[in-house]
Amino acid sequence: MIERYAGVAPKGDLQLLGLLSRHFRGRSFLHVNSTRAGGGVAEILARMVPIMRDLGLKVRWEVIEGDVRFFEITKRIHNAIQGSPQELTPEMWAYHLEVNRRNAQKIDLEADFVFIHDPQPVPLGKFRKGGRWVWRCHVDASAPQEAVCEGLRPYFGLYDAAVFSVPKFARAMGVPEYIVLPSIDPLSEKNRQLSPQELQQVAQRFQIPQDRPVILQVSRFDRFKDPLGVIEAYRMVKKYNDCVLVLAGSPATDDPEGEAVLREVEEHAGQDEDIKILLLPPFSDLEINALQRLATVVLQKSLKEGFGLTVAEAMWKGKPVIGGAVGGIPHQIVHGVNGFLVHTVEGAAFRIRQFLNDPQMLQQMGQRAREHVRANFLITRQVRDYLCLCLALENEGKTIIEIL
Repeated sequence: MIERYAGVAPKGDLQLLGLLSRHFRGRSFLHVNSTRAGGGVAEILARMVPIMRDLGLKVRWEVIEGDVRFFEITKRIHNAIQGSPQELTPEMWAYHLEVNRRNAQKIDLEADFVFIHDPQPVPLGKFRKGGRWVWRCHVDASAPQEAVCEGLRPYFGLYDAAVFSVPKFARAMGVPEYIVLPSIDPLSEKNRQLSPQELQQVAQRFQIPQDRPVILQVSRFDRFKDPLGVIEAYRMVKKYNDCVLVLAGSPATDDPEGEAVLREVEEHAGQDEDIKILLLPPFSDLEINALQRLATVVLQKSLKEGFGLTVAEAMWKGKPVIGGAVGGIPHQIVHGVNGFLVHTVEGAAFRIRQFLNDPQMLQQMGQRAREHVRANFLITRQVRDYLCLCLALENEGKTIIEIL
């Protein structure tokens, strides 16, 4: 499998992966999160775990279970980490811990290296059974509510390290902290090259016009993704440029607010036949791939964002993206070079019109966007970073050259 990335991923990444895989062969790795479908974490793990296994590593991926109450609590924790005021009572924190205690009794937590992803399973650190443990925070923790920090703080010292997506998310946790940028898999169903026939089939199924400009945002139906703001930007553009808006997303099993937000979006769209709202089933990778390739202009107008892998996905397909200047999006979009960063609905509308009115600029920036992703955001680089982190944890004070 790893050989398939030759000629796609940077050669240096593949060479280093070969060295690292030989060092860790026979060692065990465990990833734990809260869902197998929906959201960037599950998507990354679904591609990363097979690659690590192909490198000769023993890797497992476990998912914690919880009821509606548990995921309502963890959604509050998630929102509070991203700065939204939330009420979190002692009883909620106790239930958060209790559900993780039950999961610890069912999941085999023994491994040489354990990665616990996001706040839902963070209490599992209380039940560790040897090995080196890493807490991987994927959300925007740049301005968290103080109450959520107090609630999570007892768990931080249980880990050997913490990993964040961008530097400004890092917190004073009392353990070594690392930055690992998320990534996309260029060979996955969501990112591979599609045939004209495949594109045509998806366009016909969703009634996507191919003779009019298409504005697209792909994301969960989440208020932090600002779907209502996207509709407002589209309406501003529509006064001057004929176009169609497509809002596409899949539900996540650990996000209880998704259905309510979807209803809000549908109500805000009203009877406009040129606004297409697509609730796609999980694993609609080919459909999302095709929509991104069919789009004229791609947005990710987030108000808060952990990283926003949909940005890198679209850029890999040669689409410059208009994104909110939040979270990890500015690490992907170089403003004015391979896309635009915006702060307001009006700014988004202005940049959409700029792209629609200048196809040559759109094409040139799209070419630069693809090469930027190749150099920085392919999954081979992320696997490399995780293995280098494990190397650092077990060989404190030594350089990679000394170890390998």
